[in-house]
Amino acid sequence: MKLAVFDFDSTLMDGETLEFFAKEIGIGEKVKAITDRAMRGELDFFESLTERVSYLKGLPVDKINEICKHLPLMNGAEKVVKGLKDNGYKVVCFSGGFKNATIPFCEKLGIDAEFSNILHSKDGVLTGLVGGEMMFNDSKGQMLKRLQKILGITEDDTLTVGDGANDLSMFKYAGKRVAFCAKPVLKEKANIIIEEKDLSKILQYI
Repeated sequence: MKLAVFDFDSTLMDGETLEFFAKEIGIGEKVKAITDRAMRGELDFFESLTERVSYLKGLPVDKINEICKHLPLMNGAEKVVKGLKDNGYKVVCFSGGFKNATIPFCEKLGIDAEFSNILHSKDGVLTGLVGGEMMFNDSKGQMLKRLQKILGITEDDTLTVGDGANDLSMFKYAGKRVAFCAKPVLKEKANIIIEEKDLSKILQYI
């Protein structure tokens, strides 16, 4: 058995979930500026996440779920997941984003498990608070180590795919480290760099 771990935003999904939400209330550019700085490694991920989510206070959960239904798949996502599974990989998603998006996406793609965050709501409306499994700079690395131990999978048999600074921690524990249309801070630690928006390009390296 081997393990492949994918980031979600700008990796499995073509865009940033929070930016799609922010556009709904007219603050897309404001949120994008914070996201870009966080993905370049200029901001602490936890602080940037909680700040961006705070701006969503008051949005109906139904509206969030409706937006998530229409988020665009990254080109090649279905092909790469099928190709990896055909080659004996367990495929997992780690996301600093939210279960409203990752759960339906991963079910559609046939991904084995997802670990992400939860937008807190009350009476069907977002409170501006967030919690979950992927809140911090090192969350992905820590979760990857746990999965490797549970599944008995070595670093050599682990492939990770991401695009931003919060993917650095999982790169530490993977033999194959794919920087996908990534920020320079992640490319520096990658041993596979893909600049074309086509996830199926990964299959030539397995």
